[in-house]
Amino acid sequence: MELADSDEHQYSDKYPCRLPVWWARVGEIGPHTPQDGITGKNVVLRIEKRFTRFERLLAKLLRAPKEVRRPLDSMNSMLWELADGSRSFQEICTAMDDVFHEDIAPVVVRTAAGIDALISRNLMTCLQHTFTQKWNIGPGQTPHQQILGKIDEKVGYDVEPRTDVEAHFIEAILQDAQQGDQSE
Repeated sequence: MELADSDEHQYSDKYPCRLPVWWARVGEIGPHTPQDGITGKNVVLRIEKRFTRFERLLAKLLRAPKEVRRPLDSMNSMLWELADGSRSFQEICTAMDDVFHEDIAPVVVRTAAGIDALISRNLMTCLQHTFTQKWNIGPGQTPHQQILGKIDEKVGYDVEPRTDVEAHFIEAILQDAQQGDQSE
């Protein structure tokens, strides 16, 4: 099915791709497409807070959390899972329309707005070509430039890889950790 205005949009023929950030799936399975890697669960992002010296002092006094947990709603969670760099903007719009129908109408505008919001927070980018696995997009992985605390097991975060790309990154990280342990 051809979506109106998707070929003229600024993201036409681009490949939305999430950037390195700790994320996991939570909750019950909701509406979703049967595509590989799409679970229908909501996504939670964990991002380290960066403080100035004064803010760090205030945070310590007030016992403020050292990270931001950003839960995504069902539409943005599905967008997050779809945006693995292997699907074009048009393919993502089609999948979103197939699942959410009139709740996401007009689908091109609403999907682009979701992508724009994630791009403005440095959580996503749009690539000219499909993702070549230059960075880690898998769940449950803390990016190299961030320091996050241990996760609470009671929350029930689902960090299992659902695609070959996600599994590849997790496997590579485990191998790096094992090599680091052996060299010590």
